[in-house]
Amino acid sequence: MAGPFGKKQRQMRNISGIGTILIAGILIIVALLVIGSTLLYYVLLKELPSIATLKDYRPSIATRVYSDNDELVDEFFLEDRKVVRIQDLPPVVVQAFVAAEDARFYQHRGFDLQSISRAFFKNIEAGRVVQGGSTITQQVAKSLFLTPERSYFRKIKEAILAFKIDRYLTKDEILHLYLNHIYLGHGTYGVEAAAEAYFGKSARNLTLPEAAMLAGLPKAPSNYSPYSNMERAKQRQAYTLDRMVESGFITEEQKDAALAVRLNLRSVRPKDKIAPYFVENIRRYVQEKYGSDVLYKEGLEIYTTLNIPMQTAARDAVERGLQEVEKREGYAVGIVQGALYSMDARTGAIKALVGGRDFKKSEFNRATQSRRQPGSAFKPIIYTAAFDKEMTPSTRIDDSPLQFPDPSKPDGYWRPRNFDGKFNGPTTLRNALVHSRNVVTVKILQAIGVDYAVSYAANLGIASPLPRNLSLALGSANVTLEEMVRSFGVLANQGKRVTPFMIRKIVDRTGQVFEETQVREEQVIDPRIAFLSAYVMQGVIQSGTGTRVKGIGRPAAGKTGTTNDMRDAWFIGFTPSVVTGVWVGFDQERALGRQEVGGRAAAPIWLYYMEKAVQGTPIEPFPIPRGIVFVKVDPRTGQPVRYSEGALYEAFLEGATPEGSSIVDSGHVPKNLPEDDEDASF
Repeated sequence: MAGPFGKKQRQMRNISGIGTILIAGILIIVALLVIGSTLLYYVLLKELPSIATLKDYRPSIATRVYSDNDELVDEFFLEDRKVVRIQDLPPVVVQAFVAAEDARFYQHRGFDLQSISRAFFKNIEAGRVVQGGSTITQQVAKSLFLTPERSYFRKIKEAILAFKIDRYLTKDEILHLYLNHIYLGHGTYGVEAAAEAYFGKSARNLTLPEAAMLAGLPKAPSNYSPYSNMERAKQRQAYTLDRMVESGFITEEQKDAALAVRLNLRSVRPKDKIAPYFVENIRRYVQEKYGSDVLYKEGLEIYTTLNIPMQTAARDAVERGLQEVEKREGYAVGIVQGALYSMDARTGAIKALVGGRDFKKSEFNRATQSRRQPGSAFKPIIYTAAFDKEMTPSTRIDDSPLQFPDPSKPDGYWRPRNFDGKFNGPTTLRNALVHSRNVVTVKILQAIGVDYAVSYAANLGIASPLPRNLSLALGSANVTLEEMVRSFGVLANQGKRVTPFMIRKIVDRTGQVFEETQVREEQVIDPRIAFLSAYVMQGVIQSGTGTRVKGIGRPAAGKTGTTNDMRDAWFIGFTPSVVTGVWVGFDQERALGRQEVGGRAAAPIWLYYMEKAVQGTPIEPFPIPRGIVFVKVDPRTGQPVRYSEGALYEAFLEGATPEGSSIVDSGHVPKNLPEDDEDASF
């Protein structure tokens, strides 16, 4: 029989055995956990993306569009982001984000066990994932490499990746990624874009109170936005400032001073799009040539030809002119459409473009996409072709009735008629163009040949297909405003045709030039012929159908245009430097009004714009090419006269002056330009 001592020994052995088993079990569990964790680590490590690309961080960056004076005009982006170097930021910006988001950023190795433990127990208490405890490095890992799902498995991946990133990059490099990538509300990514959006300044110039407010946003940008709720935004700002004091970045006094500052927020109203049709042309071109990814993500710098003061004047001029038409005709406001296209006559640089009244309502560009009949605005092309066929401004053609077989007409004939319904008999080409005589123009086209005129128009810059019949004389073709301006530019530029362009150069984020535009010009007609047309067309403004723009107060030439039933009103005009075209009409073709001719509906818009476009620039005469001579002629007959009241100096090619004439001046443009009586009968 065992005594008490033996029983006790057996109990001790039992306890010892149980202890051994427990210890062994614990060791096995620990070993399994270690092995499992190690295996899981390496399995996850293989699944995780490579972080090597972080050394060459290339986030999606907004493409920026600049004017001819390098002022920002507009931007294209999927994410509104501008990259800024951390070295260029004020210390308070970095300190504010570190204090608010990850106070132990400089101590931990990518993930912080203290924060993770705190978040773990918060989540256990809530029964779901409510707090992440993520460090700045973990946020970088998540935003650049992982999905936004909320699970413990994803948190493990995030921690492993953060650990790798912390070993691979310096703390400043990690902050560079974070501060340029983080979403800060209202469509902005990174501190630079956010600083511009909220405060209208670069992040390089942020103050302590501004930096603290931005640093409060990452937790919940919409909840803490000063635009959405200023009270919550101020509370979050105060939290950031308190954390900055705790971290030793600022003093209590600095915190109190920052809290007392009233912040000036930038207006969140949509930016005034000064040139939406111009910018849309740029966008389409770049997207088609380089692709959407390059356009929206690669941070291109697009330097354009747009002149902001001229564009502002163009926009205002179109709106003013269209409102005047609507008021005269009693239309509801906003239904009449218009377009303006203005180009540097010598280079082809587009300085202003209005493609319609409201881009938000209609993106259709009526300056470049719409093809409408130019009416009489097409006549200078016919007359220039005639001058190139040895006719002169003094050549006379009988303004008398004529008819052509036309089965589509009720009586089987087409009978061109003049706007006033009258016929003036023998008329000089000058008077026919100045006063826009239809019948004379048809006879000119008949004399020089339709095929010749079509070819001539194409040479000047008309790319649209043209009708090969005599109606071409009256502007029956469907052409764009851009084509008309380009063609008139040849007359302004001494016979040289330039290629219109909007982009000066495109540069990528590294400074590499993608493309750079060189001015392209070609001498397509004799400079003397171009001068003859420009000289006669000055008469349109001085005494013809375009007298409403006489107030330009400097040498200018142009031509009005009106189509059948007053459906389209045009005015294309130029100085030696600037050529501008205006179109007015309805999108769905119908009459503008009984008196809404080109000289009344379109010409005033041209004047409103050009007065400002040339303001402050030197007054320029049209250069006289070698081989032009001037003869004093009777304005009614075009015949040379020695002394006659109302006589004018007419321009001729040397050797092609009227019989019996004497050259009066061949060295400069005579000062007494023609001042014909508008009501006179020719």
